[in-house]
Order: sequence, then C-alpha cells, then structure tokens
Amino acid sequence: MTQSDAYEQVKRRVKMRLAEALEVENGSGRQHAAPERAAVELQVRQLLAGAQRDVRYSALSPEEQTRLIYELTSEVTGAGPLQPLIDDPAVTEIMVNGPHQVFVERHGKLERADAGFKDTTHLMSVIERLLDAAGLNVTKSDPCVDASLPDGTRLNIVIPPLVLNGPTVTIRKKARDLTMDDWIANGSLTPLAADFLAACVKAKVNFIISGGTSTGKTTIVSILSSFMPQAERIITIENVAELELPNREHWIRLVGRSANLEGRGEISLRMLVRNALRMRPDRIILGEARGGEALDVVQAMHTGHEGVITILHGNSPQAALERLQTMMLMSGLDLPPQVCQMQIASAVDVVVHLGRFADGSRRVTSIAQLPVVDTGGFELEELFHFDVRGFRPDGTLDGELRYTGMRPKFIKKFQLNNIPIPGGITA
Repeated sequence: MTQSDAYEQVKRRVKMRLAEALEVENGSGRQHAAPERAAVELQVRQLLAGAQRDVRYSALSPEEQTRLIYELTSEVTGAGPLQPLIDDPAVTEIMVNGPHQVFVERHGKLERADAGFKDTTHLMSVIERLLDAAGLNVTKSDPCVDASLPDGTRLNIVIPPLVLNGPTVTIRKKARDLTMDDWIANGSLTPLAADFLAACVKAKVNFIISGGTSTGKTTIVSILSSFMPQAERIITIENVAELELPNREHWIRLVGRSANLEGRGEISLRMLVRNALRMRPDRIILGEARGGEALDVVQAMHTGHEGVITILHGNSPQAALERLQTMMLMSGLDLPPQVCQMQIASAVDVVVHLGRFADGSRRVTSIAQLPVVDTGGFELEELFHFDVRGFRPDGTLDGELRYTGMRPKFIKKFQLNNIPIPGGITA
C-alpha cells in the first residue's frame, strides 16, 4: 500500500466516524455551519488520534495529519474543496462550472484550479451550506440566487435548468480594506489625483464611479468614504450588500429585495432611493444604478443633495453617462433625452472611470467633468487622463495618470465648504 492509499484509507475511516458523531448522512444534506468549526475540528482530531492508534491503519506524518484535519473540517463546516481557495489571499474570485471544473482569479489573472467535487450531490451540499450562512436557498423553481455572506463575500448560484453545465458558483471574496495610500502604491492613482479626489469628497461634489466588471469600483467608493466626516449620516443603497465603509458610526445600509415566486414582495432600488431622501441623509451612495432609480438620484443631486456617489457599469465615461440617460428614460416619465442630458450635466460634478488591463492591474483611467451644453450629447472635459505607453518586458503595464491642466468648474464647492484646492490643480 502506498502512502497516498494509506492517507485515503485513514481519511475514509475518520470521515465515517465523524458522520456518525455529527448524526448527518455522509456527503449529503445540510451539515454544520461555520460557527461550529472549532468543535468539529476538535472531533476530527480525536477521531484521527483513535485511528492512528489502530494497528490496522498506517501512521500518517504530522503534515498529513494537519492536511486531513483541515480537509475534513472544511468539508463539514466550510466550503469543502473550495476552502483552500477561499483561504488563499492571492485568490480574489472563484468560479465553479459544475462539479469537475473550478477556475480562480489569482493576481488579476484567470487560471484553472486543482480542485473539484466528487459529483453534483457533493457540490450541491456545499452550495446549501454556503447559502445557509446567508439565510437563503436555491431550488429548481428559484434556480438563481445572489447573496452576501456575513464576512462580505459575494455569492452567485445558478443551478439547472437555467445552466447546462451543472450547478455553477461564482464567489467574489471580500477584498482587504485598502486605503488611498495602498492605491497610490499599487499605481492605481497618482498622489495628485488622490489628493484631488479626497478634496472633492470633503467639498461634497457629486460623483459617478464608472467602469467594467471587476475594475475596482466598489473598492474606490470604500476608499473615498474614508474622507467623509464621521459626524455625517451616510445611507447606502444596494441590490446585494457589497459596499464596506470601514469605521463608520453613522451608516445606514438599505438593501433591495427581489419578488417571490408569486411575483410579490419586491423592494426596488427606486423605492429605497425615495425613502432614503426622507431619512435626513448627509450622503447617499447608490451601489449600482440599474433602472428608474437613476432619475431620482439625478434629481436629488439637482435639487441640493450634495456628496452623492453613484456606481455605473460602462466601458468608458461616455458610455456610462449614456447608460445613465437610458435608465432615466426607463423611469416612466415622458422626458425628452435632451432634458435628461441637461439634468445629468448640471447635477454630476465628477466622473471617475476605472479600467482593468491585461496584466490584471486596475487603474483610474479618467477623471472628468461635465460642462452644461445644449447641443445634445455629453461633452466630457478630462481633468486627469491615463496615458498608456505600452507594456514592460515583464508584462506589467507602463502608463501614467496625468493632470491635464483643466480648471475644475465646481471650484465654488471647495470655497463654500472651506476645502483647500490641492497644490498643482488650476484654481
């Protein structure tokens, strides 16, 4: 018998005894949740010690014992085969395409992971355990679920009949709390751009944060929130709780709700935006505008609510603004497109756009303002522009976010809020 065979033999023995001790059927059903991990680990250790004393089983090395304890504890209380990937700080996203195919994003790049499940039943048991932590479940009649776990991890589940590959899981791990200094050190921002954005937050300018998928939009909003005074009342509005505002005392989190199987019970973002305006907010942050709530947010900016931040998907600042206009037209009001454009241009002060490059890096690629024009369309004036020079021999991006010399049109907001204009910015 090889050492690998011996390991598997001991593992099967301990696993069987563990299943009996926990009174769960091995490999199926909902088992123990994460808070009981320490107790389960203790049981695994005790059962392993008993198996090691049994002369019928080969002795395992200390390293193998540690591995076995970790694997079985994760299988019962955590994410099973995915747990090592969740625990790996270099992994930011995990994508499961059925029981036998797992991909991860590591250091900004996708790669196949050496992980998998025994079968669909094994995968579904892990899915159920993950959803337990969010108080949700997935069924054939409700086969698509978005969830946020207590630790901030985002989870998307799709099961047949909506997907043909088998149960599909997308896990976006909560990033560690980054600061503006971290972004400067990573090359995502220059010190001058960072100082300018921090001053803009303090001066209560209205932001749109735009970019494609996984470009760092949520991260930069969390960073910008650190420059909001602690005394201010901040209300965030999201479909799925994702935003993290570290060390905020006066922070109200509103989360929408999808309709049930009967089509009832929906709490839309538009409903939450309207309610937030009655909650005496100092700041409103809309996690992602998707529909008619865009009109309410723009009109709130237009009628005196300051320091509003709205996240939008878009491959360019121009595309994001055009999408915002389209969403305003979805509000049910018969607004001419030119009126929407004028309202956006007069309400939004700054558009910050983020991009993701071939080396996996995320950068602020544009900081722009909107002059109010009546010619139709949006005419952006860039205050900062990212110049791409190419890629270095090691494959990393070579570029620079440079100040264009343009004078911000909202300088008056700096003056009214007694915020100094950063040195290097044209006043």
